[in-house]
Amino acid sequence: MTQRLDRRTLLSSSAAVGAGAALAGVGMGAAFAATPGKDAVVLGGGMAGLTAAHELIERGFSVTVFEPSAWGGKARSIPFAGTGTGGRADLPGEHGFRFFPGFYHHVPETMRRIPFGSGTVGDNLVAASGGKFLRGGDHADAFVFGIGPDPVQLLSVDGLRRSLLDTLGGHAVPAHELVYFVERLLVFLTSCDERRLGQWEKVSWWDFVGAGKRSQPYQKILAAGLTRNLVAAKETIASTRTIGNMGEAFVYNIMGRGNDGALDRVLDLPTNEAWIDPWMTYLRGRGVCFVSGQRLVRYETSGGRITAAVLASASGATSRVEADWFVSAMPVERAIPTLTSNVLALDPGLKGLQSLKTDWMVGIQYFLRASADLTKGHMTFIDSPWSLTALTQGAFWEDRVISRDYGDGEVVDILSVDISNWDAPGILYGKPAKECTRQEIAEEVLAQIRDHHTFGDLLPEGIVHSWFLDPGVQWDASAGRNTNETPLLVNTVDTWNKRPTARTKVPNLLMSGDFVQTDIDLATMEGANESARHAVNAILEESRSKATRVKTFRMYDPPEFAVLKAADKLLYKLGQKNLLDIV
Repeated sequence: MTQRLDRRTLLSSSAAVGAGAALAGVGMGAAFAATPGKDAVVLGGGMAGLTAAHELIERGFSVTVFEPSAWGGKARSIPFAGTGTGGRADLPGEHGFRFFPGFYHHVPETMRRIPFGSGTVGDNLVAASGGKFLRGGDHADAFVFGIGPDPVQLLSVDGLRRSLLDTLGGHAVPAHELVYFVERLLVFLTSCDERRLGQWEKVSWWDFVGAGKRSQPYQKILAAGLTRNLVAAKETIASTRTIGNMGEAFVYNIMGRGNDGALDRVLDLPTNEAWIDPWMTYLRGRGVCFVSGQRLVRYETSGGRITAAVLASASGATSRVEADWFVSAMPVERAIPTLTSNVLALDPGLKGLQSLKTDWMVGIQYFLRASADLTKGHMTFIDSPWSLTALTQGAFWEDRVISRDYGDGEVVDILSVDISNWDAPGILYGKPAKECTRQEIAEEVLAQIRDHHTFGDLLPEGIVHSWFLDPGVQWDASAGRNTNETPLLVNTVDTWNKRPTARTKVPNLLMSGDFVQTDIDLATMEGANESARHAVNAILEESRSKATRVKTFRMYDPPEFAVLKAADKLLYKLGQKNLLDIV
């Protein structure tokens, strides 16, 4: 039996999350009554889905969000079930720690429109003041491109060259190789947009910086230091356009140019407490209906449009939901199976999603019996085969005493570690993470951290109370390897045109998620948020709505390089190299 989307029924059903009280003072004021043609279904309750719901509900649409598993997606906290005793909450695990660089604009702007106590969720962003890049064995610790002091240099080619050479020098990279790397960065920074898309999109970062012909320190610290440790991409297959854009963003970030806030920000509470829960409370109060345990199976089409979404519960029972607008807000690997032949016939370009690649970047948390404070910021373990980055969280949670508020009273700090390379052999078991049991992963990560003695020496035997690995990673004993329910999109060479825009050729089907074309061009919370804003603006345009368009931001483009980029645009049109590309 066909069922028209009935919000009253959904709001009263056991599958829906109940509505909260409306919150005033933040956002766009009271929502006006929805008019015909304003029923919107959002399919996915992660960063993209919650952003789309936020922007739609504030513009008078009636919004229902369907999510098969957990609200908040990869950004959420994940309680370590059964660990809380004596009235304390369960220890907070997570897919990976949250990182909000200063060049993020979309996510912080959304956060400032979510009430939290007498302020907003945006107030829960705090500066991380001391990033560290640590070396293994007896190597001296490094400072690598991306996190560091303000170089206080004028934005000119010579000024930037001096700044980058000073910043990157003295870390075991031969001087002539360092000069070469900086010159390659300058080539990219002065390249016009047309060259970036037409030339550098088709070249891997590894080839662009000539890593294959250079020393191991060059490869490890410079070529891979940015890709694996800062943006979790593989330098041999990642697009130069994507990695270069991020490198550029980090350069201007440390200069304070175009930033939304501090260059490195984190949350002052577990993510759900600081952000996801208040967000959902706000959206419920505005009238958003949340339905859990329902995944999209397929779309029905007629007359060139989507007429209904067919959903399935965990038991396999299906239901059919009609609406005026359908916003896909799922990860790419989950969106692909829903784009069946009837949809692809309407928009053949969506077949490009099948060419996109995903990889693994998953976190593990160590709950510590003693503090292990080295720095109030992120740590990168440069020589770790598994490309580890980490953060100790207790120092940032000023309103929480971990031993008082979580677990059994013995845990005093939390070391949250991201594992970015699941394919390289480890130092303890000689196997990649994909082929290690959960226990072996926990032991291997500790061994790799302890090999970096500056921090590793703060982790003596017995300090670890327990650990938590993202439950999306599951050991398959029969296959002798892990599966992963939450992979991450990786921007490989020449795939920009394979990725969809938010607006599709199906007028009432919009795409959102970190795989959609966005200005930040990376699988991040920021990209997912931006994509949802574009999706909502497409709905507003298609429906000829008079509502205010959703604000979007562009990555910072320094005016000091405008003349050089204009000259490069002409050179590129003439088929010539960038002016600084003398290699």
